Amino acid sequence: MVEIAAVKAALSSQVIETPSWGYGNSGTRFKVFAQPGVPRDPYEKIQDAAQVHAHTGAAPVVSLHIPWDRVEDYGALAAHAGDHGLRIGMINANVFQDDDYKLGSVTHPDPRVRRKATDHLLECVDIMDATGSDALKLWFSDGTNYPGQDDLTARQDRLAEALGEVYARLGERQRLVLEYKLFEPAFYSTDVPDWGTSYAHCLTLGERAKVCVDTGHHAPGTNIEFIVAFLLRQDKLGAFDFNSRFYADDDLMAGAADPFQLFRIMYEVVRGGGLDPARDVRFMLDQCHNIEAKIPAVIRSVMNVQEATAKALLVDRDALGRAQREGDVLAANAALMDAYNTDVRPLLAEVRQENGLAADPFRAYLDSGHQDEIAATRVGGQQAGWGA
Repeated sequence: MVEIAAVKAALSSQVIETPSWGYGNSGTRFKVFAQPGVPRDPYEKIQDAAQVHAHTGAAPVVSLHIPWDRVEDYGALAAHAGDHGLRIGMINANVFQDDDYKLGSVTHPDPRVRRKATDHLLECVDIMDATGSDALKLWFSDGTNYPGQDDLTARQDRLAEALGEVYARLGERQRLVLEYKLFEPAFYSTDVPDWGTSYAHCLTLGERAKVCVDTGHHAPGTNIEFIVAFLLRQDKLGAFDFNSRFYADDDLMAGAADPFQLFRIMYEVVRGGGLDPARDVRFMLDQCHNIEAKIPAVIRSVMNVQEATAKALLVDRDALGRAQREGDVLAANAALMDAYNTDVRPLLAEVRQENGLAADPFRAYLDSGHQDEIAATRVGGQQAGWGA
């Protein structure tokens, strides 16, 4: 039997981290469409993130991307976040937008380039110290396009060496989360192509190294919820990058393409204890809103994750477990489907109102007039983009 009070408590305490780059201009490899009112600097990105939290009550953390969010005084940036009811979350490194990294960053055959890339990762740890962040998120575009281009084993050795140096630099309360990606921009081999490669490196590094699961970084048909269940069982799930994909790494709004998949993932999170704050699993959005307004799209994404979580919490686990033990395939499937087919919007509206929020955060934001205000006031200067 599902205790509604416990469901409400879990939903009230859920934390979803939003990405600073989700508020700037973004696009495809063909075009970036500029929008009125987007941030001109990291301070305005934080102000936009604060709007999402003010309306949803579930997004008090904003992650930064370096150098996109580079400032002179990171302590001042963290204080600015605090003034807006936020804290700085994961620091994301960037070793994929420099000409030196054409053949790789930490796995590049040239030791000079490897040193440059590793020094940037260490710089990000310094930024963690200055902002109070306790997590460094790493994604590498490193790989090769042609057979024979480089030695595959040597590249893994170089990767391990760089990761080891960075891990040794972390403070006692800091940790490293290693993302993976099946392909792009490397098409023949990718140095961290899947969760198994990330997991293996994290095992070698130690208990404060964990895997980041980006929901858009898998081959078609991959059972992502199995990956989630396995990593939770091993206590190696560090973070999610939530987004939706139709073909590859599309970075669309979470829950837009396959809401049933998001529900299945969140059920395994609930089943594996991933909502327990002590597990410190980060639920972050990693999205680029190319044609839609930024703040409303992030709000909608937060709401989609909340809805998937609510449905996962409503699964009658006693009935499900009984059906599984008895080998009743249809009853077991029905236990999941009954929860998934529940309209949880009234429940979430009730939770929000009990916490002093509007029942519909999306509509409340649109009615606030804030979108028109920033479009009118954020003029002049260079708009920030995902590659700024």
